[in-house]
Amino acid sequence: MTLPLIIEPSQLVAKLNDENLLILDLGKIDTYQSAHVPGAIHVPPSDIQLGVPPAPGLLPEQERLSLLFSRLGLTPQTHVVVYDDDGGPWAGRMIWVLDAIGHKHYSFLNGGIHSWLAEQCPVESKANSAQATDYNVEGIDSSVTIDKNQLLQAIEKSSIQIWDARSMAEYTGEKAISKRGGHLPGAKSYEFSRALDTSAHLKLRDLNEVKTELNALGINGEQIIVTHCQTHRRSGLTYVICKELGWPVQAYAGSWSEWGNDESTPIETNS
Repeated sequence: MTLPLIIEPSQLVAKLNDENLLILDLGKIDTYQSAHVPGAIHVPPSDIQLGVPPAPGLLPEQERLSLLFSRLGLTPQTHVVVYDDDGGPWAGRMIWVLDAIGHKHYSFLNGGIHSWLAEQCPVESKANSAQATDYNVEGIDSSVTIDKNQLLQAIEKSSIQIWDARSMAEYTGEKAISKRGGHLPGAKSYEFSRALDTSAHLKLRDLNEVKTELNALGINGEQIIVTHCQTHRRSGLTYVICKELGWPVQAYAGSWSEWGNDESTPIETNS
């Protein structure tokens, strides 16, 4: 099956009966129970987070991931379509998780359940489960992630571009969710929701326009882009945007929850 990274509802409708398709809903459970894409399986977002302070956004252990994707019925041939009910951050994080386990057959539903409903695509409300497989996560692709120590070195060498997907108030330190507020040295602020079109059911805005806005900030893909937020949820969306633009990208999954709670890491508070 050949599907683009970002797919429209009409493209998914045409593939709903494909036996190699696995549709994952990462929205809220009450939204899922009300209406979801036919065949979609609900995945609680906590299933794709380590969930341990001070960096709950880190990737779960390999064994836990193997159990998750076995329960979801993943095979090496499966094409996974992901969506959520919040414009795509959790769905984008799942794309990153799939990258991390080496599964490259995936698509992101543009606008998620909101655009699906708005375009009057078919829905169902019954819960779905998969025929389990024995999926073994044999390793983690470290190229899609950067850890705190690697990030410190990269900042010292000025070898990366940093996309901070949080709000401006978090970026400046006016709002502090961790012990310390502020941002990574050299990071540029572009809140994830700026890339969403609220008048088009949370679909992505024209990415050429988003690209122009990012370029003006110095985010252009000429170096690896490191994207983060507080727990690598919001930066799930920015990770997908970078991939769609063809830019090299790594997620800092520790994000500000790790960095801002470590008294030894350098921070900036300017705007």
